[in-house]
Amino acid sequence: MFALVDCNNFYVSCERAFDASIKRKPVVVLSNNDGCIISRSQEAKDMGIKMGEPYFKRKQWLEEKGVRVFSSNYTLYGDMSSRVMELLNDFTPELEVYSIDEAFLRLDGLVHLNLKEYAQKIRGTIGRGLGIPVCVGIGPTKTLAKLANHLAKEKRQQSGGVWIIRTEREWEEALRAVWVKDVWGVGRQYAARLQAAGVERAFDLTQCSVDWVRRQLGGVVGVRVLKELQGKPCLQTVLPQEKKSIASTRSFGKPVQSLAQLQEAVAAYVTRAAEKLRRQGSAAGAITVFIHTNRYAPVEQYFKSITLEMPVATDSTVELVQRAVEGVKQIFRPLIQYGKAGVVLTDLVPVQAVQPDLFAQSTVVAHQELMKSLDLLNQRWGSGTVVVAAVGMRQEWKMLKGMCSQRFTTHWNELLQVRC
Repeated sequence: MFALVDCNNFYVSCERAFDASIKRKPVVVLSNNDGCIISRSQEAKDMGIKMGEPYFKRKQWLEEKGVRVFSSNYTLYGDMSSRVMELLNDFTPELEVYSIDEAFLRLDGLVHLNLKEYAQKIRGTIGRGLGIPVCVGIGPTKTLAKLANHLAKEKRQQSGGVWIIRTEREWEEALRAVWVKDVWGVGRQYAARLQAAGVERAFDLTQCSVDWVRRQLGGVVGVRVLKELQGKPCLQTVLPQEKKSIASTRSFGKPVQSLAQLQEAVAAYVTRAAEKLRRQGSAAGAITVFIHTNRYAPVEQYFKSITLEMPVATDSTVELVQRAVEGVKQIFRPLIQYGKAGVVLTDLVPVQAVQPDLFAQSTVVAHQELMKSLDLLNQRWGSGTVVVAAVGMRQEWKMLKGMCSQRFTTHWNELLQVRC
């Protein structure tokens, strides 16, 4: 058996956990640069606000309707996600983090438990400990657990936030209640094709032959969906794997024309990528830098990238920033309004396997203590507390975050204050 625990309207829930004034009120959270709506409270959904709507088109309407709007606060959301997963670890011997707000729990060996009470205990623990509401779906396969979670959310008043598929009757009732377009693994185009063929509910799909599903639903992937819906586990636990490349890219809050500002931005992106690199225990043998204009803006379009090899693979922020700043200078063109930049670290190898060079000193060793101290300070006092000077101080290129909440859990100066 599998349980899928999914946080409800996660970004909005994180904001509500620290601001009681917005509970039971319509709230939305925006994407990078305050572009689109990416998270909505139930009240906002009930008002007809759609996922992915451009903010500028809805701005006046949202103000008139009294909808609270927040810029995305990924520092807060990432930390709250880590806390949710830490609590879930106590409920299962095998936890698979599926996304920032979802995780599968393997329930093998726990069949003696009262699953309803078990699921409600999960909801209570996370709700009391973090103020994040969750729904729990339980089923004999991951797809059925996902389907059960969908029903737990859709029929929340009836389900109490928990839906269990265990008996044959529960299985059939769940499959008949869910549209095929809402089945995990069935995309929009495939859903339209299935519905045109008369397959409208998940139950209808389980009555189709394997050969028919293979032709209509993407070959082997479709067959796996079919078997999972029929209660035959096909999706194994996916263990975290080391990345083969690490990227850090952002759009600018406003157009950038100066070389100095471009270099500052790229240095900041390299800093983030290098932190991820060290967490993975890898070193990079090459770095790609790119800059380009906003493709939607009525300006002269320009896109350029450059890949620079490192003399010796390294995980040092200092050396990677130096190379990236050189790369920006080589591809920069004046009088261009740049809208985005980014870096990609490639040719990754384990730090222990870095091949030394007879004529170049390895910065993995030379900067080891420096990088360790840098990471420790930023982990303790908040990301960006200590950075290389190339990142700059004013950072006028930073993304728009005019409505961003505080970093309540990761920054000493932004802790929640309670007055009695």
